[in-house]
Amino acid sequence: MKRMFFWLAIVVLIAAVLGACTRSAAGSLPPTPTVGLFPTNVPTGVANAGATQTAVVALPPQAGGGEGPTATPQPTQKAQAQPTAKPLSAPKPTPKPQPTPRPVVTSVPAKYVLHKGEFPYCIARRFNINPDALLNVNGLSRGQYVYPGTALTIPQGAGPFPYQRALRPHPTTYVVQAGDTFYSIACLFGDVWPEAIAAANGMSVNAALTPGQTLKIP
Repeated sequence: MKRMFFWLAIVVLIAAVLGACTRSAAGSLPPTPTVGLFPTNVPTGVANAGATQTAVVALPPQAGGGEGPTATPQPTQKAQAQPTAKPLSAPKPTPKPQPTPRPVVTSVPAKYVLHKGEFPYCIARRFNINPDALLNVNGLSRGQYVYPGTALTIPQGAGPFPYQRALRPHPTTYVVQAGDTFYSIACLFGDVWPEAIAAANGMSVNAALTPGQTLKIP
């Protein structure tokens, strides 16, 4: 009976020692932090639904207060207006070179063949000779018709034309009529050579003329 009480006392003593050690060890451990692992306002049923919850870690506030750096919105760059290309101007037409008048030999010939539209008085004005001397040397009378192709002898030293040689003022322009030639036009102006009119227009003296064509008269 005494042995039973002895062993019982030993068991109680050992249990008391072990309990003291357990409390000491439990008191020395720091409490396990539970703040921030799960939201506190989540219902219990949702938290235990089996879905894995993501721990919410609270970031420390930035120095000087505030909730952390806020991204500063960058100013929107305005699209630069592209310069409008100016339409290319149409090329200007190259001006046609003006014909250079060729020098005209105006020496009085010894013989002259009449062309269409010419007559003795026309030739006397042009060559500045006396018309009566021209008619006499060719055996012609005043008012007599002389056909084109007739060869006239031109008297030398017969004296100047006694009347006004110019029948129309010039320089000017002239509009070609039907049947005109440089020779007949020269007779209309009196003291102008047909070769001079042709040269002023860059043409041959025997060129055909078109009615309505405008000619320069030197």
